[in-house]
Amino acid sequence: MSPSSPARRALAALLRHRLAMFGLVVVVLFVAAALLAPWISPADPLATSWSAIRRAPSAAHWFGTDENGRDVLSRVLWGARASLMAGVIAVGGALLIGVPIGLLAGLAGGWVDALISRVADAMLAVPFLILAIALAAFLGPALENAMLAIAISASPVFARLARGMALEANTTDYAEAARAMGNPPWRTALVHILPNIAPPLLVQATLSIAEAIIAEASLSFLGLGQQPPAPSWGSMLNSAQRFIENAPWLAIFPGMAIFLLVLALNLLGDGLRDALDPRSARR
Repeated sequence: MSPSSPARRALAALLRHRLAMFGLVVVVLFVAAALLAPWISPADPLATSWSAIRRAPSAAHWFGTDENGRDVLSRVLWGARASLMAGVIAVGGALLIGVPIGLLAGLAGGWVDALISRVADAMLAVPFLILAIALAAFLGPALENAMLAIAISASPVFARLARGMALEANTTDYAEAARAMGNPPWRTALVHILPNIAPPLLVQATLSIAEAIIAEASLSFLGLGQQPPAPSWGSMLNSAQRFIENAPWLAIFPGMAIFLLVLALNLLGDGLRDALDPRSARR
């Protein structure tokens, strides 16, 4: 990678973006906490103690205990696994569904483009979270089904973005040169067009992970995601609503975890957008 390469310039711009670096540090800390949860959790997240029900935060339990005497800090750490896994896997599934369909629509044109665009428009007409709730309710309450519902609900965004970028890239000189050299359409799409439209897709994926985490928490809050007693930030908030006046820490800590992680991902996404597309950079 040469000193003046686009990748190096984008990396340098990202490193200069203070808010993006703050977001990256917070995301890395959450990922580390999720991966190291079995070793850094002070207690078993499923272990109940009837002598320690709804204890306030203390030296023994930094985040307090819940209505069953379980350590809230341990459940927040283990809940990070469910949220991060749901966000990454769901958005990865949305990319696998939406990007190929968008490329097909943008490069094939005609009735194929019209059909895919109308289906995507119809799905986008329904609010993302409402569609995810409907699909999760149809599939049944489970974390795996919630991730599938989120992936399907988020895929039209990537399909529309990939289609628009493919339409623009298909008229460039490098795409024309690839076709002139006898490359088949699939090779032109995968080898020449897809790498050049990857940066906007990466930015959208980062922002979509934040939306997927909120969606997973919402589905778990409604009983359609991670099932008790397995820890999940959304299910913890669902249980906390009954004790919000007497034990506010039950809602504060999982709520703060969701807020910080989603904020960090959005800051990182904004930094990536500014670094990869200098035209969108703030003055």
